Amino acid sequence: MNKWKLTIIDYYIIRKFLGTFFFALVLIICIAVIFDLAEKIDDFMEKGATFRQIIFNYYLNFIPYFAVLFSSLFTFIAVIFFTSNMAYNTEIVAILNSGMSFRRLMYPYMISAALISSFSFALSNFVIPGANRKRLAFEEVYIRSKPFEFTKRDIHKQIEPNVYIYLQSFNNTSLTGYQFSMEKYKGDKLIKKLMCDFVQWDSVHKKWTVHNYYIRTIDSLKETLVGGTIKDTAIKMNPDDFKHRDNFVDAMSIGDLNAYIKVLRMQGTDNINLYIIERAKRIAFPFSTFILTMIGVTLSSRKVRGGIGMHIGVGLALSFGYILFMQFSSQFALNGNLSPFLAAWIPNIIFAFISLYLYRIAPK
Repeated sequence: MNKWKLTIIDYYIIRKFLGTFFFALVLIICIAVIFDLAEKIDDFMEKGATFRQIIFNYYLNFIPYFAVLFSSLFTFIAVIFFTSNMAYNTEIVAILNSGMSFRRLMYPYMISAALISSFSFALSNFVIPGANRKRLAFEEVYIRSKPFEFTKRDIHKQIEPNVYIYLQSFNNTSLTGYQFSMEKYKGDKLIKKLMCDFVQWDSVHKKWTVHNYYIRTIDSLKETLVGGTIKDTAIKMNPDDFKHRDNFVDAMSIGDLNAYIKVLRMQGTDNINLYIIERAKRIAFPFSTFILTMIGVTLSSRKVRGGIGMHIGVGLALSFGYILFMQFSSQFALNGNLSPFLAAWIPNIIFAFISLYLYRIAPK
């Protein structure tokens, strides 16, 4: 008989695990929605949001985002809660005395963790980005106190191979860039340079117009300079690049994020690590479900003084420690020399060692 074949005990644990997880998820989400609504109801009423918009454009898109964001924490709480109950009802002792090893006991837990992890990965990379687009658009209109204002100065970008632009500043309301220049190179030699007082996006004809411009063309030893007042020109620069907040990355699927990172690399953007970390987190984060599940089982599978409350207290401390490590490592990657990939995986690596240690000392 295959010792890894699912038994009645396995189905019992899986049902308990998933049932407790979804119960905790629904309970916390309901509480979060109530508090969020209480905080934002004045904004909704003041800015004229309809009941339908609040429900369908905001909260139905807010709920999956919130659920995936804290899915690992909910998993941990669920494991701690129902495993502690099993331990205090001597169910764990009975299962181990029946001949099942502690290693084999972990099997249904890992199956449940795999289901939750796969569900979380699919939602965060393919479903939630579309929902976030609607949620963020709603927040921009009905929650934000003022429209987004692009404040960065001295912007340098590579917009296509061998073509570089400079903007002193950009007004994302009038879609106007000031003190604009564009340089085109052949190898390491400058062959053309456009300079103007300001460049403005024509939203009707979908093109850029330069004002008070000079075009300098260099052909070997020959150089020409042409100027004018106004001219339509083709510039591979999108005004939307200056119109979004940093959290717009939440509205990107994994495919969109990969394509955007590729464009940023070509442009030589300074803050590219922000998006590389986000991509790495989307891959690393689902694995935390397995790690926190193992920690939860090893902590709560035996009776300790203090009861379930002690298990939950220790569990929550470890969960928040994991979140803290994730934030610290991300900041080191953004502001230091730490690899974005390593920054996303450091919390998993550290807590994987913690889980292995707890597994070794757990009652067998």
